[in-house]
Amino acid sequence: MYAVFQVGGFQYTAEEGVNVQVPRLKAGEGDKFEIEEVMLISDGDNSQIGQPFIENAKIEAEVVGHGKGEKVIVYKAKRRTKYRLTRGHRQDFSEIRINKIVVPSA
Repeated sequence: MYAVFQVGGFQYTAEEGVNVQVPRLKAGEGDKFEIEEVMLISDGDNSQIGQPFIENAKIEAEVVGHGKGEKVIVYKAKRRTKYRLTRGHRQDFSEIRINKIVVPSA
């Protein structure tokens, strides 16, 4: 069984027991929370699709840890002016574990 859900404006696909990196959450490590913005649930044969979300569906998740992503280099240059600028950026993320996908009863 897998689900498509939304966190922080981004959509993710996950199964139970899988770790997913999402934009930084305000929860601490080990905190448990529920994701109620579930867009699709499928178990292979049956699928439920929300418009945009499925009512009474939720995903129980737990924060495993926080970190920073790989460095992205931003380079700017303007011709004939000797203008060059190099900057780096590392995006913060939270790693969550999907514990359970709760399917609403039909």
